[in-house]
Amino acid sequence: MSKTLKAGVLGAGHLGKIHLRLLNQSDKFDLVGFYDPRPEVRDTISDEYGFKAFDSEEELIAAVQVVDIVTPTVYHHKLAKKAIEMGKHVFLEKPITQTVDEANELIALAKKHQVLGQVGHVERFNPAFLAVKDDINDSMFIETHRLAEFNPRGTDVPVVLDLMIHDIDTVLSLVDSEVSAISASGVAIISETPDIANARIEFENGCVANLTASRISLKNMRKARFFQKDAYISVDYFSKSVEVVKMENAPENVGDFDMVLENAQGKKKRVFFDNPKIPGVNAILMELECFADAILTNKAVIVPLEQGKNALDVALQITALVEKSSA
Repeated sequence: MSKTLKAGVLGAGHLGKIHLRLLNQSDKFDLVGFYDPRPEVRDTISDEYGFKAFDSEEELIAAVQVVDIVTPTVYHHKLAKKAIEMGKHVFLEKPITQTVDEANELIALAKKHQVLGQVGHVERFNPAFLAVKDDINDSMFIETHRLAEFNPRGTDVPVVLDLMIHDIDTVLSLVDSEVSAISASGVAIISETPDIANARIEFENGCVANLTASRISLKNMRKARFFQKDAYISVDYFSKSVEVVKMENAPENVGDFDMVLENAQGKKKRVFFDNPKIPGVNAILMELECFADAILTNKAVIVPLEQGKNALDVALQITALVEKSSA
């Protein structure tokens, strides 16, 4: 197999243009071109960037090995199904599809046609998350806040599927246990669908995750906090920074500058701050290139279709509860 993969993009909106530029600069891909159903968009992007515009989705799919689908979610299933049945690997922006049944069909088709698929849950590749993800284990309480200033773009879908699904995916990837219960509430303020939502996800191992998402906030915030035995880890996806506070049994001879906590039983813990190195990576480029590595070198896909389906499943359950509470 060649060391580069011929790739094409379906959908050339705001995010699609970013994918086009990154695929074009990557050493792992040979960007063949793109297709967008809007003629004026095809003309504008071709003129501005010099990328080849195809006349139909079928022509683009036939010309590539990897199809990067960056369209509205309503088209994901149809386009991915067409690409998979033509023997192409597919990268799908989140959420994977509109329904769990659609996602299950894509998973089965990918196995049948022996192609790989990855879902664009980009926060898995956020530099701050990468810096601490190996330190996050056995968390018993997780709290996330994903708040965004109002933007009419995207308000046609519930805030859970637009924003919270990022945190649903990361939480599911970190908690090694099945979901046991979900509760949620929310309210529609400006849009026809809820603009603010809060969800509580309980896991069989006792872990609890409390997730909040809003798209009518005065400032942007994308933070997650993880509480586990002898450690507190905070991830700021927006500023790409972390805070890691750890505790260990205090030594007999405590240093003058050591911070020591003593509980009611007289047990002493030394508190120290860890400063993991934040990698200087572009999250979208990294997720695309990791998918290329999976195809070229038979590595595991980091966010396979199955995990995209699991995040969608939980998101849809939360959405139903939120809409019921706001009715």
